[in-house]
Amino acid sequence: MMNDSLCRIIAGELQARTEQVEAAVRLLDEGNTVPFIARYRKEVTGGLDDTQLRNLETRLGYLRELEDRRQSILKSIGEQGKLTDALEKAITTTLSKTELEDLYLPYKPKRRTRGQIAIEAGLEPLADLLWNDPSHDPEAEAAKFINADSGVTDTKAALDGARYILMERFAEDAGLLAKVRDYLWKNAHLVATVVSGKEEEGAKFRDYFDHHEPISTVPSHRALAMFRAATKASCSWL
Repeated sequence: MMNDSLCRIIAGELQARTEQVEAAVRLLDEGNTVPFIARYRKEVTGGLDDTQLRNLETRLGYLRELEDRRQSILKSIGEQGKLTDALEKAITTTLSKTELEDLYLPYKPKRRTRGQIAIEAGLEPLADLLWNDPSHDPEAEAAKFINADSGVTDTKAALDGARYILMERFAEDAGLLAKVRDYLWKNAHLVATVVSGKEEEGAKFRDYFDHHEPISTVPSHRALAMFRAATKASCSWL
């Protein structure tokens, strides 16, 4: 994504003209600061104010970092021979770092996992069967996959392997992750309670001894305070 594309995106978000954003980007790239541009280069930027310029600078940095990461991910997946047209389109159109990393997750180099070991042991058909048709008897189907040579010594091992495969599949599903993240943001609550016997030691965190609020309303400073309380074992989360 070249500078002109970034400028069009930012212009739309700031409700400014593309040429205004392009001028501001040039000035920033030349090493000028936001206060200097806002005060002495209004005629160049078409009157962009300090707030608009700061938002522009922040967004420009985000999108440039996103683009660098995007190219790295496209190269990595391409070298693996797994870059489909649909995946490439999803990667090239996203404007979110989180979504980009979710899309890359299934292709990200990693150590051998339990799910991969289970696939190597031939348990993926069992996982697919049980997921696609829950009416099957898990124990009966798992018995068909017992193979001591592959390390699948009993039905429990077979079912555990199928679970690992499905767990990793769900954890690497970008669409599912987005839905779960959105659901939690809208519905989850952060609950903190004092650890029994830590009332005096954790007195400075007393505001969180019995605290409950939606995650979406928790400001960063309060979240950090609760993190510190949990680290010091004064409070626990539910």
